[in-house]
Amino acid sequence: MSDTAETTIARLLDAAMPHVPFDGWSAATYRAAVAEAGVDPALAATLCPRGAIDLALAFHTRGDAGMLKRIRETAMSDMRFRDRIAAAVRFRLEAIDDKEAARRATTLFALPQNAALGAKAIWGTADAIWTALGDTSTDYNWYTKRATLSGVYGSTVLFWLGDDCVDHQDTWAFLDRRIDDVMQIEKVKDRLRDNPALKPLMTGPNWILSKVRAPSKMPRMDIPGVFSTPDAGSEAKPEQ
Repeated sequence: MSDTAETTIARLLDAAMPHVPFDGWSAATYRAAVAEAGVDPALAATLCPRGAIDLALAFHTRGDAGMLKRIRETAMSDMRFRDRIAAAVRFRLEAIDDKEAARRATTLFALPQNAALGAKAIWGTADAIWTALGDTSTDYNWYTKRATLSGVYGSTVLFWLGDDCVDHQDTWAFLDRRIDDVMQIEKVKDRLRDNPALKPLMTGPNWILSKVRAPSKMPRMDIPGVFSTPDAGSEAKPEQ
């Protein structure tokens, strides 16, 4: 997505935010955002073809960006890896500056017709965390790590939305318990994998899993026909 498109969507999102607590991520919110941001309706429809749903996704993306910025600014080299994961999830929640907007987005993506988009957004957050923390897995572990963290993040968000205690201390305790649960599962998996009696039974499943590979990293392309900036002396080509 070009800088101009990102800037325009940011303007639309900023204009929408005051309306979300009252109207949710709705058509009314979208229309108000377009009018107040002074964006041509045709351009807005191009950038946000699903209207307020795309603004809600932009709200989620903005939170991911805030989390990644904080991860980059935080020294984590001396932290246990499970604590780095916990810190990243906490950073993601603390990047949300409007809890009611997050609540409304959760409700929106809980609808059956939007559930796939919501799951994709959460998966994207989990992928962003693992990538930022230096995950280099290329086999089936690429999928299991993100699936597990998606579950941890999703359940923590739901707990956080109902947490009214000071500084959300109950949420951070809940998060630590969920990560501890995951670590216990990983320990059990390691024991099963190292058990000589079970190795013959795992030959077939292990062979199948060995064929699983992480997806190739493709350039991001949100709008058809967007061109990347060519290197000096190279021919401009559309992003594939």
